Amino acid sequence: MAMLVYIGTALALAGIVVLGYCIWAAVAAKRAGLPDAELRARLQRIVTINMGALLVSVIGLMAVVLGVFLG
Repeated sequence: MAMLVYIGTALALAGIVVLGYCIWAAVAAKRAGLPDAELRARLQRIVTINMGALLVSVIGLMAVVLGVFLG
């Protein structure tokens, strides 16, 4: 079960890294001074990536908890 904990940790960390990228991309998009429609399009894309990163992080954390309970 230790392997499940390691895999879950890797998934959770990967999700956190992508969340950091989403924060950086959103700040860069707001600072770019884009027109409203283009800014909305970029932020919608970033939100989609953000939701995927949250999903990966949650799956990773669930794997860690499962590995700890079973181990």
